[in-house]
Amino acid sequence: MEKKKRIRLIAAVALVLPVLIILYYFLPQIVDVFTYGLLGLNADSHLGASVNFFFYDTVKILILLFLISSLMGVVNAYFPIDRLRNYLTSKKLYGLQYFFASFFGAITPFCSCSSIPLFIGFVKGGIPLGVTFAFLITSPLVNEVAVAMFLGIFGLKATLIYSVSGILLGTVGGYILGKFKLERYLSDWVKQIQAQSEMETEQWEGEKTPFIDRLPSIIKDGWDIVRKVLVYVLIGIAIGAAMHGYVPENFFAQYLSADRWYAVPLAVILAVPMYANAAGIVPVIQVFVAKGVPLGTAIAFMMAVVGLSLPEATLLKKVMTWKLIGIFFGTISLFIILLGYLFNIVL
Repeated sequence: MEKKKRIRLIAAVALVLPVLIILYYFLPQIVDVFTYGLLGLNADSHLGASVNFFFYDTVKILILLFLISSLMGVVNAYFPIDRLRNYLTSKKLYGLQYFFASFFGAITPFCSCSSIPLFIGFVKGGIPLGVTFAFLITSPLVNEVAVAMFLGIFGLKATLIYSVSGILLGTVGGYILGKFKLERYLSDWVKQIQAQSEMETEQWEGEKTPFIDRLPSIIKDGWDIVRKVLVYVLIGIAIGAAMHGYVPENFFAQYLSADRWYAVPLAVILAVPMYANAAGIVPVIQVFVAKGVPLGTAIAFMMAVVGLSLPEATLLKKVMTWKLIGIFFGTISLFIILLGYLFNIVL
């Protein structure tokens, strides 16, 4: 690469990356000013909350998608995909890889849709699908904000049971889904970017290409991923925004009472069309419990809301076939239902 082009590229990256990071950090305030200031919408109205949610989550996910895709491109450039894949599939790790992926999901503050960029990055990087699923399952379920709120509202015992079960759900769910050998149900687009990433890495290793010459392809690949999933992001977040803030508490309290044997599976089914992060749904769970809904049933509802949603399914459609989405949602729904019954026994 010519010296002038290298300098321009370094300057562009040095400018764009800090801008994106700063934008991500101040995004809530920027979106609030845009929604409630420039557009003049009422923050207490359903429309205002939905529009604010749409702009915030759309920009947030696109920034995450670009940054994580580019970061995984750098990782792939220096840690060949085949070596990483062979290590995770051939070494006897005794299932710890699923636990570590699940634990990593628990300490990342992402909702179900925000977890998708990391999921795509992991798949692109050659991480086995079961390990990737372990992260995707736990990431929206458990985070430090939700745990702190849960502790303050429901106490230490319920918080420990919820947190540990969320991590175990990711670990066991990822392990089981990994045993199904579901890679064939990934979308053609994902298979294409995996093959392209492997080919680029092999070429760079063979030619000993310096990092600065690899950077244009890495940035271009990151942008291509953003561009090709943009429609899915917009549709998914639009669905979530339309549902945001709409939780008919009295309806749920009526049909999820303790004397109904079907309350737990019904809670999971009713939760899937909803969309919220864990911190946003905890106060709603408090209302449910105050109105007589058993805590285990309420937790099952919460897990389904944050871990399974229509917006998430829409985003995943770019990555998976509908059959794989159905297997993923069905497996996790079954586990959540079983946990709901278990919680009602022990809590």
